[in-house]
Amino acid sequence: MEQRQGKELKEFNSIYRELDGIYHEIALHMGLSDSAFLILYAVAEFGEGFLQKDITAHFFVSKQTVHSAVGALEKKGLLELRRGKRREMHMYLTAAGRQFVEEKIAPVQDAENLVFTEMGEDESREFLRLGRKYTALLREKTGEKSI
Repeated sequence: MEQRQGKELKEFNSIYRELDGIYHEIALHMGLSDSAFLILYAVAEFGEGFLQKDITAHFFVSKQTVHSAVGALEKKGLLELRRGKRREMHMYLTAAGRQFVEEKIAPVQDAENLVFTEMGEDESREFLRLGRKYTALLREKTGEKSI
């Protein structure tokens, strides 16, 4: 079979998998699935009261995955749903959920912010610019639409 990956793509894929693995290990150490970690991270990032569909759109995760993770977090007593307009269900942290986010999720976000601080403003902007460019070009080359 003909080799299709250039060395840059192999390295990029390795970096992507390593980064994904770091977040997976963080979630495991917290006793969470990757998707449950993502839900709590989203609450910490955007605040309480947003909808499951907002997480689906912002983090590119399926409705089923979000629904399942929200259910697991409800069972753990970390999250509760409150009815909004029509069938909308807004997510809120319980007291235990707020404590969990403060003790477990906030330090991860602090570490991420430190990474950008250590990279410096120029490298951070360049990193983000190139990430956006790669994503846009890949979307264009594969014919995928923006979610």
